[in-house]
Amino acid sequence: MSDDGRRHEALADPEWPVLESAVEYETGWFTGGYDLVEQPDGSTKRYYWAELATAVVVVSVTDEQLVMVEQYRPTIRETQLELPAGIVEQGESFTGAAERELREETGFEASSTSFLQEVWCTTGMLRHRRGFVFAEGLSPVAQELDDNEFLSVRAVPLDEAVDVARAQPTNDATVEGILIAHDEGLV
Repeated sequence: MSDDGRRHEALADPEWPVLESAVEYETGWFTGGYDLVEQPDGSTKRYYWAELATAVVVVSVTDEQLVMVEQYRPTIRETQLELPAGIVEQGESFTGAAERELREETGFEASSTSFLQEVWCTTGMLRHRRGFVFAEGLSPVAQELDDNEFLSVRAVPLDEAVDVARAQPTNDATVEGILIAHDEGLV
């Protein structure tokens, strides 16, 4: 597990014996490697993984509007309309990270946040945990974008939120966050 100042989740004890665990690639953003695992039939296989820091996704509502951000994603070469999101710092809770990310990315401060759900993402290859937080009671504050954030804040009427989230181009975190909040009756 990386000690990069960001939150990383501990792994459970393995049900199948791990004979070897190796890191093959490491950057400031992710670590990649494999576990050599003994499978139930006695054979062995390398299961490759990439570990990313824990992240938070914020579903925030003000005046019957869902607050979203629009930004270009160089990795997929598309502009996305997304929920605000970011890395959870070491020792930070999901709700604390959500409050910070919402303030930094959108220029809104929430008077109330509530934890919705936490999930493992893309479990066939990632070691990445994501938490979803609902925020409301928003007040404008100064936006504090990171030096690599070039985004615009957008408002979407709540009754259009699910359709907007599912419209292309979209991403898993936005769809998941809005559907979870919708299921809870929040959007």
